[in-house]
Amino acid sequence: MGLRHNHYDAAFEEFLRQRRTPYVFVDERRRAVLEDASLKSIDFIVHPPGSVNLLVDVKGRRFPSGRTQGHKWENWTEAEDVPALLQWQNVFGDQFRGLLAFAYDVVQEAHWPLFDELFEFRGRKYAFFGVWADAYQDAMKTRSPSWETVDLPSREFRRLRVPLRDLL
Repeated sequence: MGLRHNHYDAAFEEFLRQRRTPYVFVDERRRAVLEDASLKSIDFIVHPPGSVNLLVDVKGRRFPSGRTQGHKWENWTEAEDVPALLQWQNVFGDQFRGLLAFAYDVVQEAHWPLFDELFEFRGRKYAFFGVWADAYQDAMKTRSPSWETVDLPSREFRRLRVPLRDLL
């Protein structure tokens, strides 16, 4: 595993490695050009045995967010992320599916019992959930027009999220 500056990406990669799930880490330093248009890169191409291949964009979030109890299930993303994932899905074809992988850094021990599985990495505990890009797009709402972000209402996120272990 190479040195990853983003601890969420590094934790996700180690999660895959420990599960012996084949993957390719995508170097994000350069945007891909597709049909003369710049396209946001994905983070990982994952090949779970016996399943569809995953085009993964990792979204790292604290759980709970903020300095106090805050909102627990932050699931926002940049507005361009979802269409980019779906465009990659079209480029790669039917054997691939775009997935937003939410990597939650569960920062308070009091919240650990809320999760069926926590993954420990470099002294932190993570919970991983996935939402299919097409389902996210169908339910997403504008979060901030000025920041160009979208998210899912909490009820929709709870309905659509899947523990990542179930997809691998």
